[in-house]
Amino acid sequence: MVRTRFAPSPTGYLHIGGARTALFSWAYARKHKGTFILRIEDTDLERSTPESVQAILDGMAWLGLDYDEGPFYQMQRMERYKEVIQQLLDEGKAYYCYASKEELDVMRAEQEAAGLKPRYDRRWRDSAATPPVGVSPVVRFKTPLDGVVVIDDLVKGRVTVHNSELDDLIIARSDGTPTYNFSVVVDDWDMRITHVIRGDDHLNNTPRQINMLKAIGAPLPQYAHVPMILGADGERLSKRHGAVSVMQYQEDGYLPEALLNYLARLGWARGDEEVFDMDQFVEWFNLEAISKSPAKFNPEKLLWINQQYLKNADDQRLAELVKPFMLRDCCECDPGKGPALAQVAALLKERANTVEELADAAVYFYRALDPAPELLAQHLSAENLPALRDFAEKLQTCEWDRTALHDLIKATATAHGLKMPKVAMPLRLLVTGEPQTPSVDAVLLLIGREEVLRRLTSRLAQFAAAE
Repeated sequence: MVRTRFAPSPTGYLHIGGARTALFSWAYARKHKGTFILRIEDTDLERSTPESVQAILDGMAWLGLDYDEGPFYQMQRMERYKEVIQQLLDEGKAYYCYASKEELDVMRAEQEAAGLKPRYDRRWRDSAATPPVGVSPVVRFKTPLDGVVVIDDLVKGRVTVHNSELDDLIIARSDGTPTYNFSVVVDDWDMRITHVIRGDDHLNNTPRQINMLKAIGAPLPQYAHVPMILGADGERLSKRHGAVSVMQYQEDGYLPEALLNYLARLGWARGDEEVFDMDQFVEWFNLEAISKSPAKFNPEKLLWINQQYLKNADDQRLAELVKPFMLRDCCECDPGKGPALAQVAALLKERANTVEELADAAVYFYRALDPAPELLAQHLSAENLPALRDFAEKLQTCEWDRTALHDLIKATATAHGLKMPKVAMPLRLLVTGEPQTPSVDAVLLLIGREEVLRRLTSRLAQFAAAE
């Protein structure tokens, strides 16, 4: 059975690259009716934080990347790692190294001066020397001195590394805590991982991990190293490119399914398909279709995909998403007092790119906004004021449906010898405060007769006082 894992280090938030790796690992497990595991690699005690762990869990939950086992925490598996380290020591496949930091610094300086690649010289590998007193040793793995490691990578293809290029890496620090590369090996063995799907920044670790897996007698998983994500300028993705926390996209009003859809297309493709749900993605997904070249993050494309999902989203769901944004950003706006927010969302969602934009556009349904004076001066004049007053009077008794409102605007314009926009545009400004809205008859219908009359008569009264 296929068993994949997502194994982030909790040294920061869940970012775009990590989320895509999680998505690919999740999709591969789902595609093959396998198991997806979440593992928190928290052995970096200086940088790992509970806040980062929670940020990862929150990001996974928001994206809907459900895991079947876990989360497992490496810090809760210390005894297991020590047990395997002792096994390697007992079998002569690992050894204690007493070299001090100062010794290693001198060694590296001499190697660099000689034009050699700096690396540990294995001075304690088979040493019969008496260990120095008071020195807490590290444990190093005995890397094979000859032969090659062959990685038949499911994305990169065949990669061959000579063992002579590898040094004896540290598998336990002087305080006894295991290192990343060793913990990963034991975890993948114990958790019966069959496919390791991860960023290609880990490719250099893979031959070392394969050697250790062989040394402990563990089966080898298949590896798939996914190229990194770059900014549109070809540089490594950073905050200025949009490489922020996944949860920041929630705060900015993106839908999780839109972000997942975008991530799925970031370095993977199926023809010209652009917009698809996760069920369809799982059905289509295969590792062979992952590009061997780095993908480029395009915020405009993500925004476009989000808009596609937004306009097809359930209106009641949008109402629930919009409400917190309105309460957060507009303290004088109560979405509970006015038209049903789901109806407002239905009217506005075609024009919005994000939930936040939708919330901003919805404000005038719940609070009268002051139109810009220059816009009023441009669209309101002695020519159309009588028509607007006439419209306000007839509005009190007309039928309250969209067709009747449209007909009343048109009839009022005709009666005063005006083109329809000469009435509709200032009407829109006086009632909503905004120069651009959906069709004004639809807007008036939702705001409601009483509130429309209150706003309209109030504004017209101001002009009457000024005349």
